[in-house]
Amino acid sequence: MADPLPGSEPETEMSAAVAVVHNAQAHRFEAEVDGRLARCDYRLQEGVMHLVHTEVPPALEGRGIGAALVRAALEHASAEGLRVRPMCSFASAYLARHPQFRSLLA
Repeated sequence: MADPLPGSEPETEMSAAVAVVHNAQAHRFEAEVDGRLARCDYRLQEGVMHLVHTEVPPALEGRGIGAALVRAALEHASAEGLRVRPMCSFASAYLARHPQFRSLLA
C-alpha cells in the first residue's frame, strides 16, 4: 500500500477536536497530542505568512492533526489580513484541496 501524499491527511472528527495553539514567539502553530508535539512553522515577511514546515510525529499521522494545524494557520492569516505562501508540500496540498483559502495566496 502506498503512503498517502503530503497534505492528503483527511479531516476527521479528531482534527476538529485537536487543540491548536498559536505560539507567536516560536512562529508556529502547535498541538500536543498523546504527549507528542505536532507543529506548523511559519515566517512572516512583509505581510506574507510563509508556511515553511509542517511536522506530525509518525505515531500521530493519519489523524487529521496536520490538517488542523494548517487550517489554524490559514484562519489566523485571514483574520490578520495576511497573505500566505505555502513553502512545504503538506501546506501546498492542503490549499489545493481547500479552495476557500485560495484567496489568501500571495
